[in-house]
Amino acid sequence: MSTSNIDDQGRPEPPTSSTEVATLLGFLDFQRATLDWKCRSLTSEEMQKKIAVSTMTLGGILKHMAYVENHWFSDWLMGREKLSPWSEVDWSKDFDWDWNSAAKDTPENLFEIWHGACELSRSLVNSALSIGGVDQLAKRTWQDGNSPSLRWILVHMIEEYARHNGHADLLRESIDGQVGE
Repeated sequence: MSTSNIDDQGRPEPPTSSTEVATLLGFLDFQRATLDWKCRSLTSEEMQKKIAVSTMTLGGILKHMAYVENHWFSDWLMGREKLSPWSEVDWSKDFDWDWNSAAKDTPENLFEIWHGACELSRSLVNSALSIGGVDQLAKRTWQDGNSPSLRWILVHMIEEYARHNGHADLLRESIDGQVGE
């Protein structure tokens, strides 16, 4: 995380005037810290609370985001094989395994998986940036032969967190009334 100003929820404020890379990484860390804030200090039961007709839970969001971190930064950017536990999953039997299996995990385990994935992602991004800029292409390609750039992956991750942080807002409010951006 950057050493910028920290807000009342413990989130690092993204830089207001900096390089493209610092701005992208600042917003990604802000979104990660927002999810951390929405999920912290909850029991296993609270982490698995659902609202309305949705099957989404805060625990599911944490585990899904751990998967997404590994998927984009390790699998795609660096071209590595899937890491554990993702490599052991038969995704054809449960396409939403990351979401569904979270019900069996404790909050501590979910945070450990997610924090570990975020730290690995930071390390991989720093390694990639040391050899090239945000225009460099991921090692993996889509079926058409194109690869996303590191810039695209970073912006996509900011979007992914922002979307799920909106869900986390609603879920956390239903648990204890805590509200906030």
